[in-house]
Amino acid sequence: MTDEIRDADGCEDYESLEESGLHDEAEDTAETENTAETEDTAEPEDVIGDETDDGEPEIVEADPLEQAMQAANDKYMRLFAEFDNFRKRTAKEKAETYQDAVAKTVLELLPAVDSFERAMEAPCTDEAYRSGMEKIYQQMTGIFEKLGVAEIPALNEPFDPKVHNAIRQVEDENFGESTVCEVYQKGYRLGDRIIRCAMVSVAN
Repeated sequence: MTDEIRDADGCEDYESLEESGLHDEAEDTAETENTAETEDTAEPEDVIGDETDDGEPEIVEADPLEQAMQAANDKYMRLFAEFDNFRKRTAKEKAETYQDAVAKTVLELLPAVDSFERAMEAPCTDEAYRSGMEKIYQQMTGIFEKLGVAEIPALNEPFDPKVHNAIRQVEDENFGESTVCEVYQKGYRLGDRIIRCAMVSVAN
């Protein structure tokens, strides 16, 4: 018969287990297994997103597709703005080119108009000839009006160095000081553009 003391059912004596320390180890093992089972069966906690320092929820990064659409929209807006600026610049250059062409053409025709005016001022006994000259002159001035060319007012107007070219100063009590008293050559303008200044005399 061995030294181990067993009861009638074949189990070790409880007192013998306590003396050997096996009883405490058995209890510790049982408690450990129960704790592990409890941890395994516990439900997982909800995951809460990180917060910023000011307590606001962290901003989720935008979707790549949405970023691509935003980039394409920005590119389209820049292209549209560039095209609109190009259209306005082209229209302005076209208008300026047209005015330059009209101004140069009218400037070349003005000597002929001056000659017609001097011819009509000369004495003429042939009324038919004079009437023909006046009609041609009216046709030419009518063309100027259609092109937007206008005569610069000069006689009896205050002298303006921007539109008047003074070639002579005279003493004349019939005119006020710095007033145009005589016009030698008419001046013309196209809108705000001066085609030719009026050649005048100015009273002191």
